[in-house]
Amino acid sequence: MLPVDEARARILAELTPTAAETVALAEGAGRVLARGVTARLTQPPADVSAMDGYAVRAMDSAEGATLAVVGTAPAGRPFGGTVGPGEAVRIFTGGFVPDGADAVLLQEDATASDGTVRVNETVKAGRHIRRRGLDFAEGAEVLPAGRKLTARDIGLAAASNNPWLAVHRRPRIGILATGDEIALPGDPIPPGGIVSSNAHALAALVRASGGDAVVLPIAPDDTHAIAEVAATAHAFDLLVTTGGASVGEHDLIQKALGGEGFALGFWKIAMRPGKPLIWGRLGRTPVLGLPGNPVSALVCGVVFLIPAIATLSGLPGAAAPTRRVVTAVALPENDRRADHLRATLSVDGDGRMMATPAQVQDSSMLATLARADALVLRAPFAPALPAGAEVEAVMLAELGV
Repeated sequence: MLPVDEARARILAELTPTAAETVALAEGAGRVLARGVTARLTQPPADVSAMDGYAVRAMDSAEGATLAVVGTAPAGRPFGGTVGPGEAVRIFTGGFVPDGADAVLLQEDATASDGTVRVNETVKAGRHIRRRGLDFAEGAEVLPAGRKLTARDIGLAAASNNPWLAVHRRPRIGILATGDEIALPGDPIPPGGIVSSNAHALAALVRASGGDAVVLPIAPDDTHAIAEVAATAHAFDLLVTTGGASVGEHDLIQKALGGEGFALGFWKIAMRPGKPLIWGRLGRTPVLGLPGNPVSALVCGVVFLIPAIATLSGLPGAAAPTRRVVTAVALPENDRRADHLRATLSVDGDGRMMATPAQVQDSSMLATLARADALVLRAPFAPALPAGAEVEAVMLAELGV
């Protein structure tokens, strides 16, 4: 069985980012830049006032001086003349500082009367002026390639006069659920059957991670039916299967796709839940075969699928970030498989984040996973820990899971 970190590294090493596409600025949030964004103008384009007041010459503006107001400079309507000795121009925030002026006298530090203004506090040169190019200069890269765009980034791209952005295409992830026993929610359930939850949960995970999910029709436990998906595999950047990855008589993924040119990379991971995981290629399409147990499928989605989508999207693929929390209960010694314990979180009287793993960690219990706030990580052969010990935990809400 492969260690989790090695399996993830091997998966990510075989993935390449999707091609670039151009989108309107308004559609860029959450996308990953394929090319950096360069400023198409200088901001601010000239020296501008940071406050409402008067544009003045500092040498004329000692406390008690009286200046003649010779014009106004609101934002968007620059004063066309020059500020001379003993003169001032009424200016407003964002207004261009007129030639001759080198400071702004705050309106609250001045007394205006009949075309003049009295200085009530001495003004220093450069005061309350935003210099040309303070924010950025034309031609400068304001956003680098590989950045996932936030609302702040969209504002910067807009301010730098970029109406279009080159971003990586959202990865198309095909999701195939297999099994005679599963039915779609709301459909008749076959004798001995269950409702299919994995495809819907994984599709939600894909979308939360920045991919486009395509849920394929359920394939029964029949090699020919499963193999038919090979004809559509080329349409996806990654094909995810769920079920049929173990060693049972009806676990047919490898057998069904093998005749279609499937090349197995590895199988079986030293983790719990989720040991029976498949990685390989069907032609040029990478295939990630997840277990059929619902909790196993989603935990493997957190551990392997989310980093894979990040890599395909042009981001660095990496393990989910963790936080240090305190276990509220004693934890036994671990065996050779990395454990991912579903746990709820609370804060104790000392402000510590406390994790309480569910008493039953069965991989079929979706209700337990839905109530969980975190996955407490236990390395292979981790020693027993007492209540109050620190442990690493993945915060599920931060991943959108």
